[in-house]
Amino acid sequence: MRPTTKLRQMLREPGIIVAPGAYDCLTAKIIERVGFPAIYMTGSGTAASRVGEADLGMATMTEMVANAANIVARVDLPVIADADTGYGGILNIHRTVRQYERAGVAAIHIEDQDVPKRCGHLDDKVVIPAADMCQKIRAAVDSRTDDDFVIIVRTDALAVTGLEDTLRRCQEYVEAGADVLFIEAIRTPEEIDRVTREFDVPLLYNFVEKGKSPLIPAPELAELGFKIVIYPGAAMFTVCKVIGGVMEHLKVHGTTEALLDDMVSPVEFFETVGLSEMLDFDARFAPVGQP
Repeated sequence: MRPTTKLRQMLREPGIIVAPGAYDCLTAKIIERVGFPAIYMTGSGTAASRVGEADLGMATMTEMVANAANIVARVDLPVIADADTGYGGILNIHRTVRQYERAGVAAIHIEDQDVPKRCGHLDDKVVIPAADMCQKIRAAVDSRTDDDFVIIVRTDALAVTGLEDTLRRCQEYVEAGADVLFIEAIRTPEEIDRVTREFDVPLLYNFVEKGKSPLIPAPELAELGFKIVIYPGAAMFTVCKVIGGVMEHLKVHGTTEALLDDMVSPVEFFETVGLSEMLDFDARFAPVGQP
């Protein structure tokens, strides 16, 4: 089954789709091995890991698609990918959708921020007119070659123009063809209640540790009416702190021996990314008589 069709099926089935954030193939493989049903390719994590920049729209469409393609190639789960603002105007949206489709992702989300965009949990965001975003959505829907390819539409208007404008925008976005709505940086029970009562399309919740939204467990989000929850920062925020601690320890002590209990072995590490499977495949085609 194609990843797009698999994700569409999940959207129709009961329960919430829990998609932890991966910023590279290693984090994606760990997510898959633990047993989650889907993976979210984080744009902020891609920008930080591939180009060493903050989430201010610095990663190009080519860099984002390349990361998505690498992740898709190494996992058998549907991948939901950040596509920022679509990387330009209508023609850029067309190319963006086609490139992500070719990369094999199951869904992308595009947002209504103006350029330069920024992380949804930062202040001083600017959004484009709703009519302009609707044209982008229509172009995205028309550009896909696979009808199961999911177009998730994110709005950052809540922190900029308020709840009522956000609800109006979302209604227009649904009419323009959004498959899923992603209202960024929801803060209050009132906002959650209004959003979940207003719309019949699937809703995505962005679970950002130490961000602006309440950290509601996935089962409760499902009861509230959300269909997808993503965790873009869980891995990268933790890695940033843990690696920092390891380096500080190494600098002070000149050894990491005291940290061995918190490390996997080289073999365990390589098994995470398929060591045994690769060696078994290689062995099947070894020359006759070669051990």
